Amino acid sequence: MPQAVRRWRPGYPLDLGRTLFPLRHGPADPAYRSTPDGAFWRASRTPAGPGTLRLAPAAAGEVEAQAWGPGADWLLDRVPQLLGADDDPAALLLPPGPLREAQRSYPGLRLGRTGLVMESLIPSILEQKVTTDEAYRAWRTLLRDFGTPAPGPAGAQGMRVAPSAREWALIPSWEWHRAGVDPKRSATVVRAARLAARLEEASGFDHEQAFARLTAVPGIGIWTAAETLQRSNGDADAVSVGDFHLPNLVGWALAGRPRSDDAQMLELLEPFRPHRYRVCRLLRLTASHAPRYGPRLTPNDHRHR
Repeated sequence: MPQAVRRWRPGYPLDLGRTLFPLRHGPADPAYRSTPDGAFWRASRTPAGPGTLRLAPAAAGEVEAQAWGPGADWLLDRVPQLLGADDDPAALLLPPGPLREAQRSYPGLRLGRTGLVMESLIPSILEQKVTTDEAYRAWRTLLRDFGTPAPGPAGAQGMRVAPSAREWALIPSWEWHRAGVDPKRSATVVRAARLAARLEEASGFDHEQAFARLTAVPGIGIWTAAETLQRSNGDADAVSVGDFHLPNLVGWALAGRPRSDDAQMLELLEPFRPHRYRVCRLLRLTASHAPRYGPRLTPNDHRHR
């Protein structure tokens, strides 16, 4: 039996899967799971302690939330924010065209906020300058070896809660190496972990303040800050500048240009401020993709160096 249960009616169209999808770090993320019954499970380390949250559609347009662990009440209190209650997609007014059609095709897409900065910052650091497969493997390995079993039945199914800030900071160098994480990224994680209390404060900041707080830490650039704040703050304007594929996607969709750089991408997105990230989410959901140019990023296996 769950420790606590809550039923909540959004009052707006809600696509539960697409709204929660950005919180998933790979198909075998130990902290995230979707099940055939339509439920979504998350294991989080909250200010109140570890907690597991299960979200599933219920009757009459409601969402049923069940939670376990010391963080159960904290997670249930924040279900509306997690599912986009603070989001305002209707504020993005688009002219007729493919982007507006994409907006109409996905009325249930919301930008949720977890309120947990470190939960998204650590995997974003691990994703710097490497392939997604490398980053996902490192996240799985580190949670398996240094995380704790998720409270409730999810723990018996292999779900894990990420380490605490202190535990991240104490991971030995050889364990980072074994997980395939190079010294630059591991050092950035350790620096962030030692400043965790200050960084968590950014969950309550506005766009500019939050970016300034995160990017003040050496090793955390604009891309990493954006990837974090999209999730922790539900920041609809946080563009992932420095992304390998995003400039070409935006340039192709908005200007028919097969190749674009970050400056050209930002110029095209400027009219959509403060919804630039929302536009990027919509573009990723469309079937139109820019032609791929250049060599594919080659994985670097740091475990054998």
